[in-house]
Amino acid sequence: MSSFQKVAEASSKFPKPDAAFTYGTAGVRTLGSLLESTVFRVGLLAALRSKKHGGACIGVMITASHNKEEDNGVKIVEPMGEMLDQSWESYCTDLANAPTDANVTQILETIVSKENIDLSLPATVAYARDTRPSGPALQAALESGLAALEAKPLNFGIVTTPQLHYFVRCINSKNTDNPYGEPTEDGYYKKLAAAFNKLIEGRAKTDPIHIDAANGVGAPQVLKLSSFIGSDSLDIVVHNDTINVENKLNVECGADYVKSNQRSPSGVNVQPKQRFCSFDGDADRILFYYVSESTGKFNLLDGDKIATLAALYIKEQITDAGLKDLRVGVIQTAYANGSSTEYIQKKLQLPVVFTKTGVKHLHHEAEKWDIGVYFEANGHGTILFNSKARDAFNSAQPDTPAQDDALSRLRALRDLTNETVGDAMSDMLIVEVILRTKGWSLEQWNQCYTDKANRLLKVIVKDRTIFKTTNAEQTLTSPDGLQSTIDNLVAKYPGSRSFVRPSGTEDAVRVYAEANSTQDCDELAYKVAGQVFDQAGGRGTRPPEFL
Repeated sequence: MSSFQKVAEASSKFPKPDAAFTYGTAGVRTLGSLLESTVFRVGLLAALRSKKHGGACIGVMITASHNKEEDNGVKIVEPMGEMLDQSWESYCTDLANAPTDANVTQILETIVSKENIDLSLPATVAYARDTRPSGPALQAALESGLAALEAKPLNFGIVTTPQLHYFVRCINSKNTDNPYGEPTEDGYYKKLAAAFNKLIEGRAKTDPIHIDAANGVGAPQVLKLSSFIGSDSLDIVVHNDTINVENKLNVECGADYVKSNQRSPSGVNVQPKQRFCSFDGDADRILFYYVSESTGKFNLLDGDKIATLAALYIKEQITDAGLKDLRVGVIQTAYANGSSTEYIQKKLQLPVVFTKTGVKHLHHEAEKWDIGVYFEANGHGTILFNSKARDAFNSAQPDTPAQDDALSRLRALRDLTNETVGDAMSDMLIVEVILRTKGWSLEQWNQCYTDKANRLLKVIVKDRTIFKTTNAEQTLTSPDGLQSTIDNLVAKYPGSRSFVRPSGTEDAVRVYAEANSTQDCDELAYKVAGQVFDQAGGRGTRPPEFL
């Protein structure tokens, strides 16, 4: 194969370092200095994936999201903006770990044969990166990979991860009966701004929204978005917006830091009545928070709170529009706070479905509903609308002006939503619309329900593979007897639950516990952790806090 001869020559410029790589849900992530060979090879695979899809545009994003600045990563985006099909993840892992250039071409030949790919078909790959210092070198490696298979490159420069997902979907849906939008930065901002301004029409303007942009790519992008929305509609104040100085990205700031530490980011002085949110490094996650006026307490509104707010609004609009036959579902993982699940099921009377941990599982389940709402507690999530919902919004005949208005709001809500992936900018505007519609402050939103006390612990074990789960990772089937021990412990604490699941990355298991009080929660968590350590091969010295 002459085309692969060119690949071998190009590959020789990007020798594989002495490191192992794995392609998972977030793509490949490690030190940016180790990634040039991998990104080159991802370029090759993206070109093949485009040919496999008959020449459809495939995306490649160079980012490591909330990781430290010296890390970087790469992931492939499917034609409708989805994550890479799981069946191709192993191809990426195999390619990244191929020791020689000859091995690289052999693997490519195997993929072409196994997937029945016509190499004469054209390939198009759209790509972008975040603000990391290692980005330019990795982009150059990617471009070399694309050139080696003569793929058409579409460089979108420095943008957020959700923006690249949006561009890819726009490109591939352009000449269909359901075009997603204009595949440009301006097109993205115009679509969100128009939908937002339609939804807030006639609503009183709120106080400014303060954004901790994690010193990442979200900082310049949200300011561009703000200029399209207009200061008459929304005042945005951006903090932690230093993107051209090293060792700032995600340092004591960003959504992951705020969630992990349950505190405000550094460099930000949150005052009572101020409204704050944090993006992560590539702006696909968002969390909100405020400080209580009476107590000065820090209050976090995480992905569970966003999911319940979105579900509340959708339920109201569907009812007002007379579209009661549309199936609305909320998708959660076992880590969702039990109070949020109870609120959705009992107060909103909407079904909740649990999936395994990981965005791809949530997204896949959400696709099964007419309107599927999913958010992880970490602030990553979105809303999906299927063709039945879209058709209903566009063609339902309203009986009253109120129904007509609700249908109009649902159409605008869909335009305001980035259905491809979690998007901090889009999600921020959705929350703002709902709070204005309800006339709520962050504090009033937070009062919808009170989170149960919860704790997440890690237990180091000799072999995590002996831990097998069922029931969306909430129940152990192995080791024998451990689940009944957990059940007996949970029974002693009213309103509590606990589950154990193996880590995906290290020989450890995660123990999650929640209960009505902090004392009960901590006791339960440390008792379950102690039993895991004792019964299932804990490694090293037994931690003294385990009960």
